[in-house]
Amino acid sequence: MKRILIILFLTFNLYSFGQTQHEMHKKASEEYKNADIELNNIYQKILTEYKSDSIFINRLKKVQRIWISYRDAELEMKFPTENKQAEYGSVYPMCISLYLKELTEEQTEKLRIWINGIEEGDMCSGSIKTN
Repeated sequence: MKRILIILFLTFNLYSFGQTQHEMHKKASEEYKNADIELNNIYQKILTEYKSDSIFINRLKKVQRIWISYRDAELEMKFPTENKQAEYGSVYPMCISLYLKELTEEQTEKLRIWINGIEEGDMCSGSIKTN
């Protein structure tokens, strides 16, 4: 419990201590943009590295389109009301950016395995390169 309180305190201070609401929105937005850039970099590396496998590339593109729809649906599920600003308050834009960042980082890590590869001998490696 003590550890959770410390984490919450540090997180709260990271986004609020000595900052205006505008600064918090801006910081969260920048963090999301950086996460999105990283996702796009990994995606482009995969496209380059696997360019000779057209079936895989087509499936990757399909998955990314579906992931974007999934990401957007996740946001709607988390913040379902029509008048979001009224319901969730002035922190809503910051919360959106932070959640987008989280979802984007998760997707980046899922895709990174196609760049990093896996150990040879994994019987279920599929299209993932082996090291």
